[in-house]
Amino acid sequence: MSEAPYFKYLTTPIGLMELCAGEKALRAVEFVDHPRHLSRTTSLLEEAAAQLNDYFQDHRRGFDLPLSLEGTAFQMNVWQELRQIPYGCAVSYQDIARRIGRPRAVRAVGAANSRNPIAIIVPCHRVVGANGHLTGYASGLWRKAWLLQHEGCKQVRIDPANSRSARPQ
Repeated sequence: MSEAPYFKYLTTPIGLMELCAGEKALRAVEFVDHPRHLSRTTSLLEEAAAQLNDYFQDHRRGFDLPLSLEGTAFQMNVWQELRQIPYGCAVSYQDIARRIGRPRAVRAVGAANSRNPIAIIVPCHRVVGANGHLTGYASGLWRKAWLLQHEGCKQVRIDPANSRSARPQ
């Protein structure tokens, strides 16, 4: 039987985040409109929240947290490759497909990217279209644009409608 999850909520400049963990590893980090569970925190969730706060305050570029990712072998390969993308950089879905040895699996890479359960820490926001344009982000393109601008990414073409000022009200 699986252990009961713990939850913590974190207010960020781009919305509320729900952090979920087991006893030993972070399971999910996602943007939510409102809390969906009672907060029941652990030292791991407190550390994850502190590291995310540091990231949003420009004091952190990487994360040092134990993760518990569950997915297919293909998804796990994609998510592991996402973790290799440096802060402030962006790569294309095609780049990821090539790096995992599946150059024709561009759409499958996109699908795996969209199912990433640990936003920001597993940086799926750093993957863009082959032409450098923003494409798909489960939490909204405006958040993807914000995150890439926050990191100082220069390789991406960001439509002003998706910029920091375009946050939906």
